[in-house]
Amino acid sequence: MTVPKLGRIDLNILRILQKDGRISYTDLAKQVGLSVTPCIERVKRLERENYILNYGARVSAQKLNQSLVVFVQIRLNHTSQKNFEEFRRSVMDLENVQSCFLVSGNYDYLLKARVADMASYRELLGHRILKLPAVQESTSYVVMEELKDTMDLPISLKR
Repeated sequence: MTVPKLGRIDLNILRILQKDGRISYTDLAKQVGLSVTPCIERVKRLERENYILNYGARVSAQKLNQSLVVFVQIRLNHTSQKNFEEFRRSVMDLENVQSCFLVSGNYDYLLKARVADMASYRELLGHRILKLPAVQESTSYVVMEELKDTMDLPISLKR
């Protein structure tokens, strides 16, 4: 499927909305050089075409006692389609796992988990992650300092 190229105004709308999803249509329209109605129509089209997936709030991990980040490499005991599917279904139920990636290399998956402390992580690893289907081994990396963590995509307005 070919993704249609977006124009400068649409790209600018996306760039602004990913920084501030609560901006008013009036302010957004001013920033992109449109009147309000065409701006709303463009945003609705970007939503309909799934360029905009959702709107949300970024909450404080520290305030919610979830400040420890751990990356976990997972190796399955056998890389079969059945094991991949079972693992994929099971990992979706782990609320402390924020991200899960199928990767190339010596391991099969890379997880990003967020928990309160090491005791919570030991519980998550020992009682949940290592009990997922077909998990053979894991390697954990505890984040000592988070320097950058963003969900923003780089959107260039240069064409």
